Amino acid sequence: MPQTPLSPRFLFILLGALAGLTPLAVDMYLPAIPNIAHDLGTSIDGAQLTISAFLGGFAIGQLFYGPLADSFGRKPVILAGLVMFSIASVGCALADSLPELLAFRMLQAAGGAAGSVVVNALLRDMFEKDAFSRAMSFVILVMTLAPLVAPIIGGYISAHASWRLIFWLLVAISLLICMVMQWKIQETLKPELRQPLRLGQILRNYWGVLSHRRAMGYVLCGALSSSGMFAFLSGSPYVYIEYFHVPTQHYGWLFGLNILLMMLVTFANSRLVKGLGSERMLQYGLTVLPLAGLLLVYNAWSESGGLWGIVIPIVLFVGHISLVGANAMTGLLGHFQQAAGTASALAGTLRFGIGALVGILVNLDPPQSPLPMAIAIAGCGLGATLCYWLLAGRRPAVS
Repeated sequence: MPQTPLSPRFLFILLGALAGLTPLAVDMYLPAIPNIAHDLGTSIDGAQLTISAFLGGFAIGQLFYGPLADSFGRKPVILAGLVMFSIASVGCALADSLPELLAFRMLQAAGGAAGSVVVNALLRDMFEKDAFSRAMSFVILVMTLAPLVAPIIGGYISAHASWRLIFWLLVAISLLICMVMQWKIQETLKPELRQPLRLGQILRNYWGVLSHRRAMGYVLCGALSSSGMFAFLSGSPYVYIEYFHVPTQHYGWLFGLNILLMMLVTFANSRLVKGLGSERMLQYGLTVLPLAGLLLVYNAWSESGGLWGIVIPIVLFVGHISLVGANAMTGLLGHFQQAAGTASALAGTLRFGIGALVGILVNLDPPQSPLPMAIAIAGCGLGATLCYWLLAGRRPAVS
């Protein structure tokens, strides 16, 4: 084990909780939006703006944490982000107006972005290439529990208590993670690998990633595969509930199928990557995504299979996103060990930026069928595969 007294199991639980703090803050909060709108005297559309504010703060914040983590080290940046997240969560819990909640939600996202960005670089410091992919898979496995349980917890709180209790719970969780990080995790970035914090150097580091052909192949295949998830999140409420008349209370069960397969595939990746290598696992994932996307488009166009003709290929697609993401990140950080924070930050910003754009495109026109969502998901899968093979996949697979 690297520099920590924690066992591997508790290390991965801690880092998974750190990375899962942001999806927990999003998904636990969703069931409470009608209550928030009523309590603050605004419309549901106005309350939903707090989601956009959160995603905007998260995307922008990632650009800053990468260079800071490469200059000052991983641990102080993570701790500073957790403190900011905790303070902003208190502000959210005490907010009396929509503008106040918007501001504190953006600040909350900016703080939460620290853990999401720096955890990749921290793991890269601790583990070599294929061991990193295996460790990343375990962290993702823990992290995926957040979107599985968060809506249930948030819904229960919203039904039986004030929505403000959700933010007080986030304060407690973030402070607990912060204390364990302070006591149990040592700094992992060696002094000789630290980068000076100069604007020119930061821009050169970002340009170094953007101009690196193979690195951008990994970045884009990871970003586009994740964007398929954004297309699903944007289109599935209409497709499942309005088009196929799935009861609202059953939507979560269909959503949970995606998470369950994602967890199984992530666990399998953690077991197989040591023997097969991260490149071969990535190539496997990038074979499944376009095939699942094409099957989805065919079923949506021909109306084959009804609801399950849509659900099954979506589960196959979403279930393999984490496998692609973990191994694409392995390939990316293998080229930028000294600037792992910067590379990770850029990858995260592009992932959310492209994903937000795809989500907007899905809903440009009022949907009439599952086909627009299906085309967007398939396009993301095909784009991810093409970016890998055209930019990053020319060398033989590493065994």
